[in-house]
Amino acid sequence: MVLPPQKLYIETIRRIKKIARDVAAALKITGPFNMQFLARHNEVKVIECNLRASRSFPFVSKVTGNNFIREATRRMLGVRGPVQNRALDLDYVAVKAAQFSFSRLAGADPTLGVEMASTGEVGCFGNDLNEALLKALVATGFKFPKKGVLLSLGPAAEKLRFLEDAKILRSMGLLLYATPGTYDVLRENGIECEIAYKHSDNKSPAAVDLMNQDKIDLVINIPRSYDGDGRPDGYLIRRRAVDRNIPLITNMQLARAVVEAIEKLSLDDLEMHDWQSYLARRSQMLA
Repeated sequence: MVLPPQKLYIETIRRIKKIARDVAAALKITGPFNMQFLARHNEVKVIECNLRASRSFPFVSKVTGNNFIREATRRMLGVRGPVQNRALDLDYVAVKAAQFSFSRLAGADPTLGVEMASTGEVGCFGNDLNEALLKALVATGFKFPKKGVLLSLGPAAEKLRFLEDAKILRSMGLLLYATPGTYDVLRENGIECEIAYKHSDNKSPAAVDLMNQDKIDLVINIPRSYDGDGRPDGYLIRRRAVDRNIPLITNMQLARAVVEAIEKLSLDDLEMHDWQSYLARRSQMLA
């Protein structure tokens, strides 16, 4: 979760606010409620509305400096008053990253569904999205790659989306290993990489063996729709990454954001400030 939002249209945000107001009025809600939306090209749809506080509720309070728990309690007690929410005006960014205990679930496929709940979350602040994202990921166990990156990018469209990011990884001096389909697309587009065979290929070098040999310290594996239909290739790669404690990314949007961030910032570039210092910046800006 990113706050303030970095890539939403202003019109999308405006429509979400209006829908939230209308729903709250129609349901006569007093207190916290949690709504989820889908938005594409400024077309907004409501997925669900829950009459409860979400786990994002305290995170949003921390980031904006507004104690929404207190304000919700005041409303339920009949106390009225204005709440000034200037989340879009903040000059810093905060990222809430989820942490999952796949290492404790022997044999489980480390992929995420919309219904999955994390076992922990970390909220971190930064001067921009890159810094906040890397802080949050490092706090959940992410390590900056120094040796090689294994790419297994799923459908053809995803492979093509990642071409520029693959070039960035190579420009950083990282070796690229790719499963056969991804390997072909990268080489056809002039990107140097080494092949890493899947289990079903029954050839060497195998992706899991390269991980065992400590040649890979980041795995980007975008699952295919048929991964859950009995083909073990993607599962074996993801599971070996978890068992070897190698950072694993299974979402293309996150993968591209991570590549952009590690290109621009190193671990030493991540500035550490306490929460109060960020709120002080907010107060100065709004003064």
